[in-house]
Amino acid sequence: MAKGSQLTQLKSALSQAGISKQPPNGKKRKRAQNEEKDREKRAARLQEIHQKLNPFDVKVTKLKHDVGGRKLKGVTGRPAQSKQAGIEQRKKTLLKEYEEKGHAGGILDRRFGENDPTMTPEERMLERFTRERQRAAKGVSFNLEDDEELTHYGQSLSRLDDFDHAGFGLDDDEEDDKGQIDSEVVRRTHFGGFGDEEEGDGDEEEGPARKKTKAEVMAEVMAKSKEYKLQRQMDKERDENIRHQLDQELDSIRSLLTAPDPISAALEQPDAPGASKLSAAAEDRYKEYDAFVRELAFERRAKPKDRTKTEEELALEEKERLKKAERKRIRRMNGEEDVESDDEAAAPRKRKRDMDADDLDDDFYAADNWNGIGEGLQEEGQSDVDEEGTGFSGEESGEEDESGEGDGSEGDESGSEVSETEVAEGSEDESAQLVTAKARKKKPAAVKELPFTFPCPETHEEFLDIVEDVEEENVPVVVQRIRALYHPSLGADNKYKLQRLTGVLIDHILYITSPPTPRFSLLTSLIPHLFALTKTYPIQSAQHFVAKLTLMQKNLRRGLSQGANELDSRTWPGLPELTLLRIVGIVWPTSDMNHVVVSPARLLMGSYLGLCRVRSVKDIASGLFISTLFLQYEELSKRFVPEALNFAVNAVLHLAPHSYQNSHSLPGSLFSPDFGTELRMSDKKAKKLSAHKANLSELLNADNDNEQAKVDLLGIALDLVGWFADMYKGLEGFIELFEPILEVVEHVKLEALPTDLQDKTSKLKDSTGRLLKFSRQARRPLHLQAHKPIPIPTFIPKFESSSSSYLRARDPDHERNEAAKLRRQYKQERKGAIRELRKDSRFLAGVEQEKQREKDAAYQKSMKRVYGSLEGERAEEKAMEREKAREKRRAGKK
Repeated sequence: MAKGSQLTQLKSALSQAGISKQPPNGKKRKRAQNEEKDREKRAARLQEIHQKLNPFDVKVTKLKHDVGGRKLKGVTGRPAQSKQAGIEQRKKTLLKEYEEKGHAGGILDRRFGENDPTMTPEERMLERFTRERQRAAKGVSFNLEDDEELTHYGQSLSRLDDFDHAGFGLDDDEEDDKGQIDSEVVRRTHFGGFGDEEEGDGDEEEGPARKKTKAEVMAEVMAKSKEYKLQRQMDKERDENIRHQLDQELDSIRSLLTAPDPISAALEQPDAPGASKLSAAAEDRYKEYDAFVRELAFERRAKPKDRTKTEEELALEEKERLKKAERKRIRRMNGEEDVESDDEAAAPRKRKRDMDADDLDDDFYAADNWNGIGEGLQEEGQSDVDEEGTGFSGEESGEEDESGEGDGSEGDESGSEVSETEVAEGSEDESAQLVTAKARKKKPAAVKELPFTFPCPETHEEFLDIVEDVEEENVPVVVQRIRALYHPSLGADNKYKLQRLTGVLIDHILYITSPPTPRFSLLTSLIPHLFALTKTYPIQSAQHFVAKLTLMQKNLRRGLSQGANELDSRTWPGLPELTLLRIVGIVWPTSDMNHVVVSPARLLMGSYLGLCRVRSVKDIASGLFISTLFLQYEELSKRFVPEALNFAVNAVLHLAPHSYQNSHSLPGSLFSPDFGTELRMSDKKAKKLSAHKANLSELLNADNDNEQAKVDLLGIALDLVGWFADMYKGLEGFIELFEPILEVVEHVKLEALPTDLQDKTSKLKDSTGRLLKFSRQARRPLHLQAHKPIPIPTFIPKFESSSSSYLRARDPDHERNEAAKLRRQYKQERKGAIRELRKDSRFLAGVEQEKQREKDAAYQKSMKRVYGSLEGERAEEKAMEREKAREKRRAGKK
């Protein structure tokens, strides 16, 4: 590059690049046009010349150890360009944020009347619609083709042509002054608008009214005009909609309009073929239509129903009904006359039923004679039916019956059979009595009435006193009436009375299931009431149940302390205790991990199966029932209960003939402390028997010599083993658990068993073997955890190609080296962040300075303008003073 000033160097560089040449003339113009097409090359040359002339645009970092052939980043830099790029980027991001700082976001609702609380939504919508229509019709405001005439102050111009009634009259005193206008005319017409005379007369009668301003008058005129215009538009739109709807429906009725009437055609041409058919068809159609119209006319109309009453209202009505029925019963019992209320006395009596054609004249009870004893019998029977109907719903009772399955179901079934036969016999007797009225008169049915109100019992003894003379099937009715009379909404203390009633029901259930005559049918009917009370008061009910379970645990501990093998020690639970455990599974959820009632019950049942010793057939029956309860408890959760499964297998070993001689020969880890008891069934006697459905009350009273009880219990034990196998088939240790059990079942001597038990044992073997096969196929051996192989540590120096510095401190520990690398990276990033923040603050400071300079410049400009105006005024003032002084001198006044 040539030496000298920068201007000389620039000219030299441009001349060498061939850019500074003058545009040629004449024939060389085409060549110049071709050269100008390559603008990109020219721009590149200019950029290169600019960079060479400004040595500060490029920053070069000197390398300490320069090695040829390497491509290093960051050796050369362009600070001016990077600085400009940073400024441009900050203008796009940081400057936008700075300008929007302090701005509140949101949407400003500028709709008419939105922020006016005095306007209703209808008024807002109407005003908005009016304004929208005004904007739409802004271009046709003065349409001369409109039907309406142009108005002036709300009045038609045609009305202003007649000045006879405009009020331009003069008073009598001013008739001589021709050409003058009355002041009243001026007030009313010129400045008060063109108001109606009637309104003015009314104002004069009411008193002097305030004179409206021109703005108010114009506002009224505009409002009326808008209202009339809006009404016309709405009417026009409504007409258009109706016309459009008629156009749409025209196609559907066009065929009816154009098609000829077959009936009229047939009437006009009776001789034409097919006329008789058409007339007959039309007549049938009209008859069918008339019949349909008559059906509609006589169709029964729907009647309004009463509103749904609340639970408190229903409870109060039930209480009042029971009290009223009890008062009537007591009056009938005492022979007193039934006193009716005023409303009932005023009510018209029912008209006697008219006799039908097929009436047998067997209604020996006349409607007029239903009083005294006959009326009492009739109402008493109806009340019993009503009370049975007002109990729990069919779904709930059915659910309880389904959940009440088990060994105790036989008693329920027997009770239900007896009740059905009794009902059938009763119905036959009633039919016979209906046929023979004389026999009924000779031998009246003595039915004891059930009271309608009862006191709420505090203890079980009080409840026994209440139901002492009550039939067994009426005990649930008594409980239902007590619950209705002492509903929680009818009194403050009723809640506590019903809570105590829960404990009374539990005691009564234990009482009725005690031997020697357990009443399972009554138990089934009382469970819904106990379930409802428990659902209403769960905490108090749980306390009653836990108290009973605690008492059972104390009895178990006392029996075990006397000796588990002693026959006199009561270790196994009896029928009431088993019933309570069954009710716990019905009333409370058994699938919870931890429950206030179910968890203690589960622990107690496990203690029975694990600690009690088998001494008789009754013990086996009690243990198998507890195992069945465990099966029902764990139906959903499928928790493993080893005591239940172990007892079921031991029951098979106690009852069935097998080839094991002692407990040491048993396979696996089966625990059988009572192995070798003399409870095994006899081969000859058992061969002739068959397994029946077990009855719990009979099994708990069976002797050790009862072969039928042993056969029934063995069938239950085999079923339990199969059910447990199906429930636990998903366990990881299913193979180790059921292989010994399958071996025990295989050692049972089938030839000594009844035929049905042989089939059941064979099915158990097949099903258990199949489940074990599937479990073996699904099991996979354990493998070590698959992970990336750990390399052998090496101490060879590592060469890093990315760095040429051999003076960097290196740590042989890999973790410390990585931590130091992270710290260096953090330090570099922190420095970079601080640098960027400083640049941002410098940029913002420059922006603020620029704004301040603009403000100062604007202020200086306004001050100069003010000073200029003041100087001009002062100059004019001095000129005037000089002119005045000059005039004074001219006038000779100094």
